[in-house]
Parts: sequence; structure tokens; C-alpha cells
Amino acid sequence: MTIEEAKAFLEENQIKFILAQFVDIHGVAKTKSVPVHCLESIVEDGAGFAGFAVWGLGLEPHQDDYMAKADLSTLSIVPWQPGYARVACTGYVKDEPYEYDTRHIMEKQIARLSEMGWTLNTGIEPEFSLLKRDESGHVVPFDDTDTLDKPCYDYKGMSRSRAFLEKFVDSLQQVGFDVYQIDHEDANGQFEINYTYSDAKTSADRITFVRMAGGEIANDMGMICSFMPKPNANRTGNGLHFHLSITDDKGNNLFSDDSDSNNLGLSEMAYHFLGGLIHHAKAICAFAAPTVNSYKRLVVGRSLSGATWAPAFISYGDNNRSAMVRVPYGRLEFRLPDSGCNPYLVTAAIIAAGMDGIAKKLSPGEPRNINHYDLSFEELKEMGIDTLPQSLFEALNELEADSLFVEQFGENFIEEFIKIKRMEWVEYQRHVSDWELNRYVEYF
Repeated sequence: MTIEEAKAFLEENQIKFILAQFVDIHGVAKTKSVPVHCLESIVEDGAGFAGFAVWGLGLEPHQDDYMAKADLSTLSIVPWQPGYARVACTGYVKDEPYEYDTRHIMEKQIARLSEMGWTLNTGIEPEFSLLKRDESGHVVPFDDTDTLDKPCYDYKGMSRSRAFLEKFVDSLQQVGFDVYQIDHEDANGQFEINYTYSDAKTSADRITFVRMAGGEIANDMGMICSFMPKPNANRTGNGLHFHLSITDDKGNNLFSDDSDSNNLGLSEMAYHFLGGLIHHAKAICAFAAPTVNSYKRLVVGRSLSGATWAPAFISYGDNNRSAMVRVPYGRLEFRLPDSGCNPYLVTAAIIAAGMDGIAKKLSPGEPRNINHYDLSFEELKEMGIDTLPQSLFEALNELEADSLFVEQFGENFIEEFIKIKRMEWVEYQRHVSDWELNRYVEYF
């Protein structure tokens, strides 16, 4: 979209303000509201931010401003906020793309694919929970009647939240999302929305928009739309599964090969890409499951409904939802990321790991079409199947030990990410929970 086309779009849609939007290191949307007559300034110079005020930008109060430059290809209306538009931005400092900006980190990885004439396509599936606070301040499902032990696909559970779901879907459709399915997931108050895949950059930008839409529409309706990985201890968590394929400049799926002897429809290239994901899985976990709460989702075990659906096992298989990677014929479904991740960082990590697998011809091992939940740790170990880190602390140690991401993302950024996430871990370790008080306050 040119400046002239953007101005026409803004005038046609009666836009008064543009939200110049980027994300912090956690993937949380940050914005400035910019009057429409200043459009050219945020394209050419960028909207200015004091970087020290934002998590993970590595800037001190005395240093240069962080300038968020608008990518006009992302310009869209904000349906739930009439008179406003949103444009995704990439960060610059001293008029150079900024090394700590996670959208820029992703763009650098996408450029590596582009040099090969390749495009990574991702279909990302956001799961979320519709919640509220009860009279005592506890967070509970918004629908008091959504109480089934096995609520997945429940008609009543979905029907009684339809006012939110309809407005949510309508908002996404107005800006070009091809939404084709919505369902009630396996936890009370939990839903998933599916829309058609796109190139990786567009997909990552869209996840930020999904969170913005869900959060504000829910707030206007007196509810909470939560992308927290594990809001309920004995229910399934909120995943953010990535469907992956690479196409060439003619649109051919380079991951697809009908002659695959494993009958998974995967090419040799796809197996090497998968090998990279398997090889670097423990380090990727720090990006894909980036919060203390994430590891309540990745815990090995079962939930009240019978399964956690958590991909705690570093394995892959044909339509196997108990493995980290499911293969729905001719593409990969990377099930590790949760809805609390930064989609730019996860996309960048997927490309970096996959390209490493292709370059080194890494093997993912044999597919495992078994229910991993039924096996003991000893049995899994005998089969050569490892588990993902079971805490943020472990995941950060794995990231520190894996040189790939320092090489690809830069030492400064990785140090900043680990520093911030270790701070989160320390705060968690210091916290005294209700469980501890109830167990120990009069125990001794």
C-alpha cells in the first residue's frame, strides 16, 4: 500500500487516529495514537517511544528513542473501536532496524528463506479462555453453566458465549481473516478459532491483532478473554499451534512428497526441517513457553477430562496429538507454543531451527504413532524419546546452552531475554502461594 492508497483508505473508512503498534519482548501490544494527518511521519520517521519504559528493548533513559516505523501492508481498521486504524511497526534506533525488536528478529529469519526463494507459511490456531471474577475476586469461567467434566465441542458451552464469539469473529472478518471454524475446547470456558493460513509475517502480525480484539471486545462485554497458558490447574491449557509448510516462488509445497515411505507425505527437506525442531526443541521451549505458568500446561500427566493435550514429549507422529509435532500429511503441526508466547520470536526460532536442520541434514528419528501419555519415563527413555523442560528455569538453561540462537538472534538480545525471564523466575520463587499457606501455616 502506497502513502496515497493509505490516505484514501483512511478517508474512506472515516479514520481519525492510527494506532502505531509494536510488541515488547513478551509479545504484548504497545501503541501510540497518531492523528491521521501524521501518517507520513510514522512511515518515514516512526512513532517515538522512550525505550526504557518498555520491557526488553535494552535502552536506558539517557539513550536514543525507539522509533516504530509503520508497515503499511498491515494497515487496517479497528472494528471494535470506530474511527481508529491499526498499523504494525518494526522498531528502529538511529534510523537502523533495532536488534532487540522481535519483529525485526523475525524479519531477518524470513529474509534467509527469501534468499533461497522460499516462503514459510504458517497457520496459527489461537486458544483462549472466557473468564470473569466472581464476588470473592477469584477468576472463574464466564458462563456459570459451563461445568461439564468433558466439555470439548459442547454445544451449550459455545452457544451461551455466542454474543462474544460472533462479535469477535465479525471483527476479524472485517479486516480480512478467513475464519472457517470456532469450537469449544477441552476446558470450561475455553475456545479455539481457526482461520486460513498465510505467510509467516502476516500470521504473526495477525496473532497480535487477535489478542487486541479478544481482550477489548471481552472487556466491553464485562468478561475477560485470556490467553494465559494455564488458567485452571486441572484443565487443559491454551495452546498456539503452528501449522508449517514452505513453498517455492511458484507456490509449490516443498514439504510435500507422496512417495514418503512413512506415509506422512513429507519430503526429505521437511524431515530435515523437522530434525532441526527436534534437535533444538528444549531451547525453543524458552520462546514457545515463555512464562512460569507455561509449564503448568507442559506438565507430564493427565487432566480431569482425560488428557492435557500438552506436547511434553520431543517426538513426532502421524496425527499424533500426544507428540510435540503432529504430521497432518504434507505439513507439520508444531504443538509446543502456547498462547502466551511472542509470535515473532517463535516464528524466528522455528525458521532458525528448521534451517539449521536443513543445512546439517538433521534426522528427526522415527515417527511415533503411540499414545505417549500411556508410557512411563523409563519406557519413553528406552525408546529414545525425551521430554521438554518442565520449568522456565530449565528452559532458560537449555537456551543458554544452545549456541544457534545467539548466532541467529544476536548475543545482546539473548542476554536481555534470559535476564528478564530469570527475573520472572526469581519473583515466582519468592511468592508464597495459597497452597503453601494452607499446607504449612499450622503444620509444624
